[in-house]
Amino acid sequence: MPPGFNLPFVLSVAGALLTSAVVASTYVWPFVRAMPRHDALRLLAAFHAFRFLGMNFMVTGFVSSELSPDFAGEVGWGDFIAATLALISMAALSRRWPIAIPMVWIFNIWGTLDLLNAYYVGATKIQNPGLFSAGIYIPALYVPLLLVGHALIFMLLLRPGSEEHRS
Repeated sequence: MPPGFNLPFVLSVAGALLTSAVVASTYVWPFVRAMPRHDALRLLAAFHAFRFLGMNFMVTGFVSSELSPDFAGEVGWGDFIAATLALISMAALSRRWPIAIPMVWIFNIWGTLDLLNAYYVGATKIQNPGLFSAGIYIPALYVPLLLVGHALIFMLLLRPGSEEHRS
């Protein structure tokens, strides 16, 4: 195994991703696909508005003092931007602004890339996931849930004909 590879952590993330996908496909997708498009997107964006939680990576004592401050800042500010974009998307969808759907695209692309980047940087630069301390549940549980949420949003955005009868 490569240096720094932590099988229990990888399995916990994989398990959370698989379980999130199964629960979403069984319970969430049938519910949101039956909703009007703007309402479904607003509901899914609301879950992402809580990404301010990632700012805790920059809070003294929340993560180990040995965790790279550059990594913590990248994660924290990336999540801050994603949460802000989610809130703007929710407002635009609620008010039916013409920029609502483009705003959701921006939020969803940013949010997805931010999470994938955090995993990539974490996997390649952080040799010990124990450095996340109390924050271990963010990449181990919350991020898989968020990734599945982003997938559902992409499915709604790409759904053919959804603009005409789901607006």
